[in-house]
Amino acid sequence: MDTVPLSPQDSAMDTLYTTGIRFAEALQAGPPWLENFWISVTSLADPKSIFTVFFPLAYFLNCKVGVSVLWIGLVSEWLNVVLKWFLFGERPYWWVHESGLASKELLTLRQFPLSCETGPGSPSGHCMITGAALWPLVTALTALASRHCRSRAVKLFPFCAYTLLLLAVGLSRIFILAHFPHQVVAGLLAGAALGWGLEPHTPVAHTRGFFVATALALLLGTLALHSLVLAAGIDIDWSVRVATKRCSNPAWLRLDTRPFSSICRDAGSALGLGLAAGLPLHPGGQRLNPWQRVAGAVLALAAVQALHRLLQPRNITLWYCTTFLKYAAGPWLVASLLPRLVLTLIAPRGSPHTK
Repeated sequence: MDTVPLSPQDSAMDTLYTTGIRFAEALQAGPPWLENFWISVTSLADPKSIFTVFFPLAYFLNCKVGVSVLWIGLVSEWLNVVLKWFLFGERPYWWVHESGLASKELLTLRQFPLSCETGPGSPSGHCMITGAALWPLVTALTALASRHCRSRAVKLFPFCAYTLLLLAVGLSRIFILAHFPHQVVAGLLAGAALGWGLEPHTPVAHTRGFFVATALALLLGTLALHSLVLAAGIDIDWSVRVATKRCSNPAWLRLDTRPFSSICRDAGSALGLGLAAGLPLHPGGQRLNPWQRVAGAVLALAAVQALHRLLQPRNITLWYCTTFLKYAAGPWLVASLLPRLVLTLIAPRGSPHTK
């Protein structure tokens, strides 16, 4: 039987993928102590952390910055899902088998519990979403440093830390075979561009109706797009089947890595902003003092983490619904309930109630 020759485009992509596999192999051959470091970094930069860690902390640093972090995070994650559907990016942990490279050569590659993501691979969501969502936090810290310090090194520190973090995130994604280097670079560039472009347009002062409409648009628009693409004969769920086939441990396949899980997270968070919208940024007209901000940040972090640690149902439909409700409840807790609780329980220093 005659073989069909590869097109120049297919040949170029195979070369790009093979080069990425070599790079991942070199990373995994590094010092053993680096393994825990890479896994910790990739866990920290999980897109879920924007919603459950960085947003609560940023909100009590500055409420407008916190809303900007969450808004840019959910918009960039939605865009990342759409891009992945249409770019059909492979992931290293399955490509080495699907391409036949693993059967032709002896490769010393390992999968990890975080390797088996089920969505397409391009561009890297960890790099794109983290890079975009942390941009307003970095610019706020840079402005704060500029107001209180003349040292150029101190002023540049937030952006240097941001750059080093994203570089480490990108390398960690290659290390665990979740992404190829070109997917990481694409995610980094897209994330920085989105953060820079979206920060000035954060809808902090918008009404509840705006955020509710956004939540509906994200959810219903994605469902409609998914249905239209499938009706056109394009299989955009192919990656779930390939991931299930090539993951070395079925227990490592997680529902929260599926594209529709991200959509539930984004739409729920937009609705959560709507639940808190229309309320004063400083409840009762009072501004939180530094001690109250610290207490609020700790309480918010603990409350949101506890919320997301609640048991999830096994039924897939119920799982998605529960995810949506949890991410809707998070912003309401952080931006509405907890500031009022802090003002009630922790009186400002010097207040008559403290005597």
